[in-house]
Amino acid sequence: MRFDSSIRTRLGVGAALVLVAFMAGAGMAVQRAHSDSVRAAHFARLQSTVYLLLAGAELDADGKLVMPVALAEPRLALPGSGLYAGIQNINRREEWQSASAVGVNPPFGRNAPVGEWRYETVEGTDGAFLGATYAVKWAGRTVEAPLVLSVLEHKSGFDREIRVFGRTLWGWLGGAGVLLLLSQTLLLQWGLAPLRRVAHEISRIENGEQSQVDGRYPAEISALTGNLNTLIRQERVRQTRYKEALSFLAHSLKTPLAVLRNALDEPAQLPVTVAEQVTRMDDIVQHQLGRAAASGSARFAPYLPLAPVLERISDSLAKVYAEKALAFSIDCAPGLSWRIDEGDAFEILGNLLDNAAKWAAHRVVARVWREANRLHIRVEDDGPGFSDTESILRIHVRLDERVPGHGVGLAVVNDLVASHEGELALARGQLGGAKVDIMLPAA
Repeated sequence: MRFDSSIRTRLGVGAALVLVAFMAGAGMAVQRAHSDSVRAAHFARLQSTVYLLLAGAELDADGKLVMPVALAEPRLALPGSGLYAGIQNINRREEWQSASAVGVNPPFGRNAPVGEWRYETVEGTDGAFLGATYAVKWAGRTVEAPLVLSVLEHKSGFDREIRVFGRTLWGWLGGAGVLLLLSQTLLLQWGLAPLRRVAHEISRIENGEQSQVDGRYPAEISALTGNLNTLIRQERVRQTRYKEALSFLAHSLKTPLAVLRNALDEPAQLPVTVAEQVTRMDDIVQHQLGRAAASGSARFAPYLPLAPVLERISDSLAKVYAEKALAFSIDCAPGLSWRIDEGDAFEILGNLLDNAAKWAAHRVVARVWREANRLHIRVEDDGPGFSDTESILRIHVRLDERVPGHGVGLAVVNDLVASHEGELALARGQLGGAKVDIMLPAA
């Protein structure tokens, strides 16, 4: 499996890298903070030991350094204890060292500005030491002398404490990291479970085991599954429409073909019969092609401005029916747009206006408006109106059984409206002629 072929792999690897980086950064920060804290604590203890030396140091009348036999810090009396103290009497070039320095050569500080503390890590022949050095100007009753007090502690104790803490820290962080990785893996499994279920359902749909995505999914995926179901339904409706169109076309052409076949026995009537039946066959083909080409519910179609469509259709019909001098009245807000395929819009509005213009005496009125998330279309004329509103809209009736004069326009419109899950109603309008009302719900 390639790295980029699985969302789970990408999320898992990404989460692991982020977790490792975070743990490493946090561990180093904690370890650094602990090291600084331990070092500060060691220097604080060394400073306390310097104060202890100051408390015990004395100068005699000759300015010679006098130290007590025993100090309060027992490690200073134990040879090789790791804690060493030294005092430099600058004027007399005199140096005092604690008993713990016997056999050791600690690198005591010998120069320092008076009144300043110096904390440092120094290297000696016996290893590295943490040191605190402080210089004072001793003022006695009869003598004054500059003294440099230095206390050293072998760094091995400090290093050991840091190593122990580091092992404990990284051990716990490693364990916590493993637990977090396991938790993230389980969370990813749980979070991506809906996607796996969707993929499984799509596989079942491909194998014909179910018709659509039926499961309930989180909000982030439900929109996807809803659109997927809409596509599946539209595709199946389209396939069904194609099959029905072919079936109805074959059925509807039987009668004209039979008439033509019988007309061969009457040569005198053959031209008239051929002309009539060819016209009928052309209407049948137009009707079935219109039904088959209907796009249906257009959830994925862009919004189409309807006013320009109405204007183009009315301008074209005014030229076609110029001898009738019809007055077209179009009422549609300039900014009104609807999610519908442009071909369906021209087919619906064009057939409605063409049918009204064909029967109108003087006026054709078209009104399009939006109300309660529905598109309403109303077309009226001042013609004779409908004589039979039922057979006009019967979808599956043969063309030769339809109401004469109305052609296939309204039947195609009815099919298109049905494919958009809308409603179509025929009635008599205020102009005295036919009125067609269409309601289309939002896709």
